[in-house]
Amino acid sequence: MNYTLHQLEVFLKIVELQSVTKASEALYLTQPAVSIQLKKFQEQFKIPLFEIVGRQIYITEFGQEVADAALKILEEVKAINYKALSYQGQLAGKLKIAIVSTAKYVMPYFISDFINEHRGVDLVMDVTNKASVIKALENNEVDFAMVSTIPKKLKINRIELMKNQLFMVGGKDYKFKGDYLSKSEFQKLPLIYREQGSATRLAMEKFIESKKVSTYKKMELTSNEALKQAVISGLGFSIMPLIGIKNAVAIGDLQVIPVKGLPMITNWNLIWLSSKNMSTISKSLIEYVNENKEVVIKKHFGWLKRY
Repeated sequence: MNYTLHQLEVFLKIVELQSVTKASEALYLTQPAVSIQLKKFQEQFKIPLFEIVGRQIYITEFGQEVADAALKILEEVKAINYKALSYQGQLAGKLKIAIVSTAKYVMPYFISDFINEHRGVDLVMDVTNKASVIKALENNEVDFAMVSTIPKKLKINRIELMKNQLFMVGGKDYKFKGDYLSKSEFQKLPLIYREQGSATRLAMEKFIESKKVSTYKKMELTSNEALKQAVISGLGFSIMPLIGIKNAVAIGDLQVIPVKGLPMITNWNLIWLSSKNMSTISKSLIEYVNENKEVVIKKHFGWLKRY
């Protein structure tokens, strides 16, 4: 046997994505390059690692066992690299963060310089809805979470980052009279919601309930981007965080519709379990964010003051 770590990585990615094409994209390699590595890897085994049926690749039982072993090998190699960097006085290891979907417009700015400065830190960032984020934090699957509403059932520490403003938005062709949208007009609008478990949906439902507005039609979409595109197309209206629709508003694809009681304002928070045994990387990130958050906000989010 004379396979390389690169071949293990390529094969593992193919198994994960069940596609040579998708694996090549994920690894930033050409498809022929991935196919060649897969062929060379297979040549070292007398038992098939995979089968091709039509255009679909299927991993054999033996191939799956090889993939499981490859994962362990590559994890051990990473551990060696982390230890080597640690002995050189550098931060090294994995940093796991779970964030709600709208936070993808915010969180990268608060950690990009930190990650770039510490090349030995590998970032794993899961973007999902609030319910899944809190579950990951509660199960100690991540080091940090970024949310706009604090979970009440968990004992957590937090860094308050910046304000999160939610406005009513509609497509560019919608016209209304007066300074504010009237209750009667509000009730005529087809509203589009985020999925259950989303903090944006919860905020929207609370606002509508507080105003005692009766809506006649509801639609549900499972991502902020899908929701934004639906509103742009004229499919309906929604209450959305301004942070995620900046460009669409700037170019006129979306318009902010004045409604009394809006914007709703919450705060973005970086949170972690109070009982968490913090790693050196986690402690360093906390220190970095505390020291640099105001600079980041001023540099990247100063435009929010216009609204």
